[in-house]
Amino acid sequence: EDGIRDSSVTGSSDVCSSDLVLDLKRMNRILDLNEEQAYALVEPGVSYFDLYRRIRDRKMKLWIDCPDPGWGSVIGNALDHGAGRTPLPYRDHFGAHCGMEVVLGTGDIVRTGMGALPESKQWQHFQYGAGPSSDGLFAQSNLGVVTKMGFWLLPEPEATMTGQISVPKHDDIVPLVRILGKLHFQGVINCVFSLPSPVFAGPLDAEKSALLDKPGGGSAAEWDRYAASKNRPFWTSELRFYGPLKVIQAQWEHVKEQLAAIDGVKFTDGTTLRFPLTDDEVSRLNDPTAIGVPSLNVFSTLQGTSGHLDASPMLPYSGETLLQAHKVFLKLFRDAGIPLTLGFAMSYHWRAFIMFQGIDLSSDPKENAKARHLYKDVIRVASDHGWGIYRAHAGFMDEVMDRYSFNDHALLRMNEKLKDALDPNGVLSPGRYGIWPKNLRKGRA
Repeated sequence: EDGIRDSSVTGSSDVCSSDLVLDLKRMNRILDLNEEQAYALVEPGVSYFDLYRRIRDRKMKLWIDCPDPGWGSVIGNALDHGAGRTPLPYRDHFGAHCGMEVVLGTGDIVRTGMGALPESKQWQHFQYGAGPSSDGLFAQSNLGVVTKMGFWLLPEPEATMTGQISVPKHDDIVPLVRILGKLHFQGVINCVFSLPSPVFAGPLDAEKSALLDKPGGGSAAEWDRYAASKNRPFWTSELRFYGPLKVIQAQWEHVKEQLAAIDGVKFTDGTTLRFPLTDDEVSRLNDPTAIGVPSLNVFSTLQGTSGHLDASPMLPYSGETLLQAHKVFLKLFRDAGIPLTLGFAMSYHWRAFIMFQGIDLSSDPKENAKARHLYKDVIRVASDHGWGIYRAHAGFMDEVMDRYSFNDHALLRMNEKLKDALDPNGVLSPGRYGIWPKNLRKGRA
């Protein structure tokens, strides 16, 4: 039976109202776990909790990297380009994968990379094989069902330590991002860091509201006077270092030396942890994901809501661009009458920030309609500025992919050709990331 498109669908994976859900949770075996070579081979039903517990039970000196909610599939999160909190390359979950097994829509079983060699001894050691690299075809796609996937794991470091940074002025974000970016590209900094503003994120009083309502959202000088009157730093960040204690202490000192060029910058030495930790020590951590421990703490931030939408445009390491984007998105939210609950930039991936635009949902249909309209506006405005949305909720995949329109949607047309070749009957997830089978394409029979 032909499926029916339904943009109101908000299920975990279905974009088409007549879809059947393929439940792989009983494919939950950890097939290989190697401490010396620091990798795991898992099935799609293996959660972050499952993999963490196996490592902990065996007292292996390995870390996993996990996203904020630890109950999800290790494979599923990687295939949707998810990320976590430990050093790169491990926190880029797809970037840290090595080899996969895939069932195509035709029923054929394929192993990628070195796994295509029948007696391979390097499947989880080397990401490439001979010929074209096909792994990326199965991320954010509907071209096959991934049934096995390898992941590189982080050998447990000796220690971790944190350091906090604050700068006093609106425009200080420009040199702050320039210096942090250089240090990140050099590998001196290798952690997730965010760039929240205690000024923009603070309480909305009358003076602040008046500034926001000015054309352009208020000048830098006006915001500096406001910040000084409230005795707040304008921008803050926290860095976390991983490795031998002497090395990470030297890294933090070097960061401070480089950032000292910003007038008024302040530093605070944070906590230091030595590993391994006991179970009791782990249970007392405020942010366990930073050391590869899965949790569900993130859901405490959603109390009072029925969920949320995240529109997540990607931006370059540029303070000027971040300031521009902040003004653009803040105006969108204010015009929609919806509070901007996130809006800060985070460095999950190499050389690009995710600038989260969080939109809370409720049980009120009218409020949710406003939220959906705002989400589409964020997609539109971000794309118009050249800031691509890197992943999308199921009900908005067509809108997002329609924006990737270079050369008359050449990318989508190529993906459709791949769909027709690898899944000629169109049985796998029709419509996922805008890729529809022939019988359901609008205007592309």
